[in-house]
Amino acid sequence: MDLQSKPASRSTVARACLALLRVGLAVIFGYAAWSKLREPWMLFAMSVDAYHVLPEWASVAVARSLPWIELLLAVLLLAGLWQRVALPAASALLGVFFALMVRSYLRGEGIDCGCFGPGEAISPVTLLRDGGLVAASLVLTWSAYRRGSREPVPAGSRTPVVAEPGL
Repeated sequence: MDLQSKPASRSTVARACLALLRVGLAVIFGYAAWSKLREPWMLFAMSVDAYHVLPEWASVAVARSLPWIELLLAVLLLAGLWQRVALPAASALLGVFFALMVRSYLRGEGIDCGCFGPGEAISPVTLLRDGGLVAASLVLTWSAYRRGSREPVPAGSRTPVVAEPGL
């Protein structure tokens, strides 16, 4: 029995880092959902409406549904389920939020970002934080699709490949 431990392989370290990143993103989505759900939904609706991109009825619909979507994403990311759905959805959500925040900041609108409930104005710090979240989410999304293409197919599920005429 060898008492010296083998150094971890690169792929093991990479998988551990990606899992840690995914769990961190799940915690952030969970906290964002919780912070919005503990306040009256109308406060979040006012934050959504401040961006001036949706009609009032749509701002209300977003304020009522988005925290639940964030909570669902948090659960899926934490459990590692449906990563090829949950990670692109998280990336799209974060990307839209980030683009709207940058737009509002560049226009000089002193509004709350609404990320973690009311009271957090858009600033270089919030832009840096949310830009980092977008980057992390995109890395995880890319990894989920890259990893999925290299996973072995179970022997019983292989189907014959038929070449198209002219190929």
